[in-house]
Amino acid sequence: MLPPGEPKFRRRPADRPEEILAAALEVFAERGFAAARVEEVARRAGVSKGAVYLYFETKEALFRAVVTQSIAPNLNQVIGLTAVEVPFESTVRAVFTMISQRMASDWRMSGVIKLVIAESRNQPELARIWHEAMIAPALGLASRLIEAGQRQGAVRHGDARYFAMGLMGPVLLSTLWRETFEPIGAEPVQIDRLIAQHVETCLKGMRP
Repeated sequence: MLPPGEPKFRRRPADRPEEILAAALEVFAERGFAAARVEEVARRAGVSKGAVYLYFETKEALFRAVVTQSIAPNLNQVIGLTAVEVPFESTVRAVFTMISQRMASDWRMSGVIKLVIAESRNQPELARIWHEAMIAPALGLASRLIEAGQRQGAVRHGDARYFAMGLMGPVLLSTLWRETFEPIGAEPVQIDRLIAQHVETCLKGMRP
């Protein structure tokens, strides 16, 4: 056992990147991108500021790593649900149940989405990172799922991409509500119930 007060980054050097990313995710979600400080990330991770820059050269690189290594893997779990041959509607329900559980259990996801929306005009690279790592893959997955449903005769004719966007709408709405209106006293939204009800409405509307 190391002496009391031994710095965390010296105790577990192999864990440094993971600890830095976990701390950065919290700081970005709480502060936004512009107001986030590398010093704060380092303090929460228990490392020096120099150690953060050793692994991530810029704050933008740190944000990219947060998205691609800490958030995007959740999408891989969703993709795994679509690899099993099950009826179209059952697959959609399973996918959006997992999404709603992730959104409801991890406040940081909403914080990062709000960050991207609020700061992308001045920091377009943030939107580009989020789009490449999350939006494009998720929209592509949902579109392919709907196209498969159309081939099976389970979904009526229509633009699969727009159907997919319609299905994904409550994810954005719940984020805006939780991050913008609940802090000023608006009645909270139960994300899992919102998404579940919306999915049933969409499925009914997409049936032939």
